Amino acid sequence: MNFMEKRIIKDGKVKPGNVLKVDSFLNHQMDIDLFDEMGKEWSRRFEGQGVDKILTIEASGIGIACIAARYFHVPLVFAKKSKSINLDGETYVAQVKSFTHGTINNVIVEKKFLSPGENVLLIDDFLANGCALQGLISIVQEAGARVAGIGIAIEKGFQPGGQIIRNMGYKLESLAIIDSMNDETGEIFFRDGNNKKIYSGLEK
Repeated sequence: MNFMEKRIIKDGKVKPGNVLKVDSFLNHQMDIDLFDEMGKEWSRRFEGQGVDKILTIEASGIGIACIAARYFHVPLVFAKKSKSINLDGETYVAQVKSFTHGTINNVIVEKKFLSPGENVLLIDDFLANGCALQGLISIVQEAGARVAGIGIAIEKGFQPGGQIIRNMGYKLESLAIIDSMNDETGEIFFRDGNNKKIYSGLEK
């Protein structure tokens, strides 16, 4: 069991509707020591990819992507979900449906922050249906840049996003892949490298 799986077992809460609450350490209150370990692990997994820039979506991806950017010594760009007066140049825009909020957002990146030929590492906190990642991928492609890899904190392996992204040929590294959850018992099963269910949340 790796450090992310252990933390989910310790502090994650399973809610009805296949919702995993990790707001005590990941996407509301943030455990910076944990983020540091995540950044270090992604730097190991994507070593040699020549990462020039990291791209994420506001808001919950920003914290983990900031720490990851320190390990790669590159700038972090985050796609904005609304157009503001601060966006004063030409932009790349992609439509993204939010699994959490059930809404469709335009995500926006100013063109001056992504350049042709750059190797861009995508980072996000959750992967469910893969809509957010596909939006970021389309922006990177439109910029003439290359997706150097994708780092995800928690992947819901029982939803199609991970398989969709892997079938597109991208190097996708999730720190924890959840195969199933049970909101009645609190059980959480993780997937190992051989696609087996190996751990139970009953240890909490």
